[in-house]
Amino acid sequence: MAKGAVFLVGAGPGDPELITIKALRRIQNADVILYDSLANPALLDEAPPHCERIDVGKRPGVQLQQQERINRLMVERAEKGLRVVRLKGGDPFLFGRGGEEMTTLKEAGIAFEVIPGITSAIAAPAYAGITVTRRGIAPHVTILTGHRESLDALPEVDWRALGQLGGTLVVLMGVRNRGEVARRLIQAGRSVDTPVAVVQDGTLPGQTTVRCTLGTLADVDARSPAAIVVGEVAASDFPWFERLPLFGRRVMITRSRNQAGDLRGMLMGLGAEVLVAPAIEITDPPDWLPVDAAIGELDRFDWLVFASGNAIERFIKRVRRLHGNLNGLSQVRVAVVGRKSAEKVRSYGLRVDLCPRRHTASDLAEQFADVNVSGLRVLIPRGQKGRRTIQDALRGLGADVREVIVYRTEKPPRISGQVKGRLQRNEVDLVVFSSPSAASNCTELFKQFGMPEIARTLPAACIGPTTAETARNLGYSVVAQAADREVGIDGLVDSIQDYFGDLRPVQ
Repeated sequence: MAKGAVFLVGAGPGDPELITIKALRRIQNADVILYDSLANPALLDEAPPHCERIDVGKRPGVQLQQQERINRLMVERAEKGLRVVRLKGGDPFLFGRGGEEMTTLKEAGIAFEVIPGITSAIAAPAYAGITVTRRGIAPHVTILTGHRESLDALPEVDWRALGQLGGTLVVLMGVRNRGEVARRLIQAGRSVDTPVAVVQDGTLPGQTTVRCTLGTLADVDARSPAAIVVGEVAASDFPWFERLPLFGRRVMITRSRNQAGDLRGMLMGLGAEVLVAPAIEITDPPDWLPVDAAIGELDRFDWLVFASGNAIERFIKRVRRLHGNLNGLSQVRVAVVGRKSAEKVRSYGLRVDLCPRRHTASDLAEQFADVNVSGLRVLIPRGQKGRRTIQDALRGLGADVREVIVYRTEKPPRISGQVKGRLQRNEVDLVVFSSPSAASNCTELFKQFGMPEIARTLPAACIGPTTAETARNLGYSVVAQAADREVGIDGLVDSIQDYFGDLRPVQ
């Protein structure tokens, strides 16, 4: 087999949304990922199912042997023709072994590519509201590693120059040796009153910022990983990230992985830590023949009714696959449940003729009562499971209803070990259900790993009344629910924000 390639990828400072588009594409197409402990585990979820994930995080005292193993793994996997992503926290070349790894690959004749990442030296202060350079205050920035090995390495750091240089100094990997770093800078001429900010877990929902001076740095309570900012800019006080409404809250969402993006992004944008634990997998129907037969008779239907986004996507994709376009849908009237579904239909260039004021299947059924559908033919693409509210109502109004199954919802085999661990340590503040199936499946998954009591202790947020009813029947305390007129992701997020807003602030 021809040799593969290695991609030296910067994972960014922690927030998974700060990874570059190019880096994300490489992860999504990887056969093997060798990842550091500082790379956010959420990025591994972006890899394809077949991808081999190997933890190569460094441990104290054996870095040399570990780096030799990393070099060997990169070469061995690439020589098998595989696409290997070497996923490194921050940027591959800033205080990492990226240069050594590049040399190893060149000597082995392995093709490689370098994809820079955002460094925590800039990002962590930025998330604490600190600009590392600022006109009139800090015209330049110097980045220094605080590792003991680096402090004493040859060639020696010119501490005298650093003491006289001014500007901003950012120390990475220096929490353990912060007292020694402060001592050397003061000895070299920096004032003991120089402002210092220690940004811990920068860009992550657990971020905290400790303010002190160079003279008191050794005595502050600090933990790794952290970026230590030394200089006048460290006195800046614009903590925008730590004041986001959901900052510090830990939310578990149970949508299928390919549908979790919007909800996850909205919650993260409000400061929450989001754990993706899919309780649903969307799969093809047992047989496409009934769907294809209905599509072949589209001109004979008067109404097309969609009760979910999945039904819209699956049905329209099938129409395009069979006909190459959506011309066959131009004459049929379309009804949907919810504003988001209406937007999705319109995004395909189709018209929406009926959308209820309130976004539930019951409301759509009620609204059809004002439409004369007696004797009309109605096609309802739907999932294999779910209530029959709309179709029963339409049949009661005299419509000729035909249902076709365009997708199935199935329970995944397990919840990830990472999510399981967070649940066992009581590190989840809220579970979010966007369908009754998600609530039921999630409860079964909890039982599988021996935690059936979670339903009684974990508050739940639900997308609408039907899902909320299912969750309550399963034993959950439903503390947030989209308002009747706002059933959908936007309303769900608003309700979550309202719930946490009524609680005491995170300490």
